Amino acid sequence: MTRYLITGAHGSLGRDLQATVAVAPGTRSVTALGRAELDITDPAACRAVVADHDVVLNAAAYTAVDAAEDDEEAAHLVNAIGAENLAAASRTAGAVLVQYSTDYVFDGRQTEPYAEDTPHSPVSAYGRTKAEGERRARAAHPDGTIVLRTAWLYGEHGPSFVRTMMRLYRERGTLAVVDDQHGQPTWTRDLADQTIRMLDSGLRSATLHGTNSGATSWHGFAQAIVENLGGDPADVTPVTSADYPRRAPRPANSVLSHDGWQQHGLTPMRAWRPALDSAMTTAGWMT
Repeated sequence: MTRYLITGAHGSLGRDLQATVAVAPGTRSVTALGRAELDITDPAACRAVVADHDVVLNAAAYTAVDAAEDDEEAAHLVNAIGAENLAAASRTAGAVLVQYSTDYVFDGRQTEPYAEDTPHSPVSAYGRTKAEGERRARAAHPDGTIVLRTAWLYGEHGPSFVRTMMRLYRERGTLAVVDDQHGQPTWTRDLADQTIRMLDSGLRSATLHGTNSGATSWHGFAQAIVENLGGDPADVTPVTSADYPRRAPRPANSVLSHDGWQQHGLTPMRAWRPALDSAMTTAGWMT
C-alpha cells in the first residue's frame, strides 16, 4: 500500500489528484489536507503529518500573482518556506516529495521552449518565491524531491481561464484576448494522471515539465474554447498585453520543453487541444 499525502487538496489540481490516486483502491491510500487542516509554514506540523506517508504531493501554493507584488513575504512563506518544510519532513519519513512549480521561474524572454535545466530568471515576486521553493526543497531532500513545473492550469473545479471565457462569451457574444503571450494550456486531470504514472515508474528525484504539449496564445486558447461552445472563433479579437496592464509582469513565452520525460523513459503529456476537448466534454461544457 502506497500512502499518499496531498496538500492544497481543495484546489483544482488537489481535487483531481485525489480522484486519480483513488483509482487503485487497495494499492494506494490518500490523506487529503487543505490549508485549514495543515499549515505548511509550520515545520512541526509538517513533520507530524508527513510521518507514515510514502509520497507527498504539494499542491499548496500562494498563487495570487499580482497581490504577491505587494506582499512577497506572505508568498515566500508558503511557496518557499512551506516547500522546504515538506521536503525536510519527507526526508525524515523516507517519502518522495512532488513539488509543483511554475513557468514563472523563467523570465519568458527567450524564443525557444525552456529546458528543464535552464537557470531561474524570475521577474515577479510570485516567480521568485516559487524558484526559491524549488531550491529549498532540493536542498532539504536532494534524493527524494521531484520538481514538476506546470502552467496555464484549468480544470473542472474552481476558477480558471476556461470557465471565465465561457461565462464572458455567453454574456457578451464577443471576447478580446491577449495574443502576445504564449504557453501550454494544461488540464489538471492530465497533470494528475501524469504525476501518478511518473511515481509508478519509480522516479524519486528529477526536474520535469508537467504541461500539455504544443503551444498557443491566450487568444488561440480562447478561440478553441469558443469553437467548442459552437461559436465562431472570429468572435475573439486579438489584443496586446499593453491593453491589459497587470501589477506583476507575465512571461511572454511560457512554453516548456518536455525532453526530460524521454530521458526517464516516460512519455510527455498529450497535446493541449485534445486535452481541452476532453476536459470540456467531461465537465459537460460542450454544446
